Amino acid sequence: MDNYVIRHAEAAVKTLSCMFGAVLVAGPRQVGKTTMLKKFTQGIRYVTLDDMIVRAGAQEESGTFFKDNPPPVFIDEIQKAPALFSQIKLLLDREQKKGQFFLCGSQQFQMMQGVSESLSGRIGLLTLLGFSLREQYHIPFAAPFVPTESFFAERKKQLADISYDDVWNAIHRGSMPELCEHPEFDWQMFYGAYLRTYIERDVRELSGIGDAVKFTRFMIAVAAIAGQLLNLSSLARDVGISQPTAERWLSILIASNIIYLLRPYANNIVKRAVKTPKLYFLDTGLAAYLTKWNTPQVLKNGAMAGAFFENFVISEIIKSYYNRGILEPPLYFYRDKEMNEIDLLIQEGDVLYPLEMKKHADPRKKDVEAFDVLNKLPGVTRGPGGVICLYDDLVTLKGNDRVIPVKYL
Repeated sequence: MDNYVIRHAEAAVKTLSCMFGAVLVAGPRQVGKTTMLKKFTQGIRYVTLDDMIVRAGAQEESGTFFKDNPPPVFIDEIQKAPALFSQIKLLLDREQKKGQFFLCGSQQFQMMQGVSESLSGRIGLLTLLGFSLREQYHIPFAAPFVPTESFFAERKKQLADISYDDVWNAIHRGSMPELCEHPEFDWQMFYGAYLRTYIERDVRELSGIGDAVKFTRFMIAVAAIAGQLLNLSSLARDVGISQPTAERWLSILIASNIIYLLRPYANNIVKRAVKTPKLYFLDTGLAAYLTKWNTPQVLKNGAMAGAFFENFVISEIIKSYYNRGILEPPLYFYRDKEMNEIDLLIQEGDVLYPLEMKKHADPRKKDVEAFDVLNKLPGVTRGPGGVICLYDDLVTLKGNDRVIPVKYL
């Protein structure tokens, strides 16, 4: 682990291990869950259920498994032996110790079933995604993004020099640690293998999907609407499947942390708001591969450039919350029947921080005009906001709203 990139989520793992008897790290395949936990748990026993013999023992003799592997222990791919969850519960209830079990796996749906049935209240949960920009540039600053004066004052002390081309390379290449750490690795070959492994292992095991070709077509159709309002009936029609099937397949992509549904902001007052969520990919490299934008140059000049830039910014902001152990980031978008739209709202208590994403480098005051709609909402305070874009400097645009360069994420 000589070239180990320090993960911001390590601090959250440490906090959770002091609070709970078990810690579970979930997330998509190949984002570094095992690597991070191995680093964090150096000196304690490591067991992987990818090993067929170990897995057979865990499934058939779950009662004696922990005699051979006493805690503290790190168990990888825990979802492959769900019987272990009830044994962990018994041990935690008997010993009453913190930080005894470190668990991870990529099939969140199966793991969460085991957690809710056996370990509710006894386990700390964390979602890990690919490298954030901060992690790629070795920036220790780890606070969740919020466009306040105090955030920018601290963030300014640790800025990396990220050029226009660097941003588009990051959007196109994605955030998978292997691709980030090995620029010589072939992008198409990596995502081709990634997709095949994901469908053959995770998807088939989760749902018994027989038609891998049709599921791949479904993923391509989903990637084509990244950054847009979700329309399930249209997706189902495009792929030639029923709407219930489209709903089930979408839930698999959500459970696998492949996609994220951004909910519309609503409270008792906002009755005229749109109720449909917007859909984003948590790794823009995978979305680019599925939609066949094969180079950063083609992507940044293509019809989906704006959607990909918005998707990238929102995924970076999501990572800043997940890495602090916040499972449900307070993130929303706003759109009402009068077609007033705000790309992103961050909520802190009764304060709403509005943000727009623009792929250009020359934001204007009209880009923040829609923010004024928040002033009419009773019960909330409109905080400072801004336009996140490819401009070089953090400057005031209008009132408390700023031009926010990507490097401040």
